[in-house]
Amino acid sequence: MKGDFFKCGILGWGMEVFWTGLHALRDKNWKLTGYSSLWLFPIYGMAAFIGPLSKKIQKLPLLLRGSIYMMGIFTVEYLSGMFLKHYDMCPWDYSSSPFQYKGVIRLDYAPVWFFVGIIYEKFLKCRGNCYMIVRDDKA
Repeated sequence: MKGDFFKCGILGWGMEVFWTGLHALRDKNWKLTGYSSLWLFPIYGMAAFIGPLSKKIQKLPLLLRGSIYMMGIFTVEYLSGMFLKHYDMCPWDYSSSPFQYKGVIRLDYAPVWFFVGIIYEKFLKCRGNCYMIVRDDKA
């Protein structure tokens, strides 16, 4: 589990930098500068819990599994965001979004968190044979 925590933290950082780099397009920043925060490493690392959870729910349809992961990610984002915000250390602020809650979660990110959960599920199943990342066993 400790190894998965580090792998998930690094994957999360990578996805964060990619995502914020894509948002740079909106500002016409052709350098596509992406960024993250050190605080996000342990938050993304907690996705390691998806591994054991995915074994328990593997027979459920993809839509239901992704929804469960999405709700878990929203919960972790909310709790960690509120904790960091309390100490004025939260690296994200969604207050300007119309679909935000308390500035720490954005409900319009639900599809993003759905797919991120599925990516983590596939990533954590990948043990030397990574073709499984792009193939759903239930399809």
